Amino acid sequence: MTRKGLSPNVRFPRVLGIECVGEVEYDPSGEYANGQKVLALMGGMGRNFDGSYAEYTLLPKRMLRSFSSKLPWEVLGAIPEMFQTVYGSLHPALGIQPDETLLIRGGTSSVGMLATQLASQVGLTVIATTRNPQKVQALQKQGARHVLIDNGALNEQVRAIFPAGVDKVLELVGTSTLKDSLACLKPSGTGCMTGMLSETWSIADFAPMEFIPATVRLTVYDSGQLTSPTGFFEEFIQRVEAGRVKLALSQVFTLDQIVVAHQFMESNAGAGKIVVVT
Repeated sequence: MTRKGLSPNVRFPRVLGIECVGEVEYDPSGEYANGQKVLALMGGMGRNFDGSYAEYTLLPKRMLRSFSSKLPWEVLGAIPEMFQTVYGSLHPALGIQPDETLLIRGGTSSVGMLATQLASQVGLTVIATTRNPQKVQALQKQGARHVLIDNGALNEQVRAIFPAGVDKVLELVGTSTLKDSLACLKPSGTGCMTGMLSETWSIADFAPMEFIPATVRLTVYDSGQLTSPTGFFEEFIQRVEAGRVKLALSQVFTLDQIVVAHQFMESNAGAGKIVVVT
């Protein structure tokens, strides 16, 4: 979206990229030793100042989270924004609980794939969506109990399985499907809008009393506003190292293939995270 000029307040020229992992090359304060592994995400990276599509990146230290790991860079590179978004959406925003039902709209995105896996692991029944029937099996492997083919109107499909509706919804497609997603919720259910895969930021003529069903709750998660402490990332990396979490990597590119990487992303051919390494 930013590359297309659709991100508000971004002025070009700008080096894009809102997340990265790497090694410290130089910290003038001496807090970080050269070679210390760090991750960073959001905080204006790639939007207010130059970001991670580069061999070297200059970042405010408030954004950095240090860690130790022997995982390969292509795996580590998949973690920062994907994990933070999934954790923030499922826990602080939605407050998921075992035995609940969760609809994940936009299931074959990197966030959707990881959210499906983590929610299933803690005992939720996950209904994930895709527009591509060929990606059904990929979602089932992540733990989705039900996979729905998204034609833009899911309410009838969801209620054919759960007549009362679902407990929680994670909306990753965005404003174009949000109203229908909220209609899938049972009374007092909660929907969280996290993604904007539809590339639309706003809802025209938004009328809350008509848009949100009675007693249904709507929240959002934005890792630019709320980011987890270092310990959360360290614990997640350890789970990946131990094999308790399997990251869905769609494809890995090198930095000089960044154009091809964007073309692959827009083709919607992959399922999971696209990683670029230097």
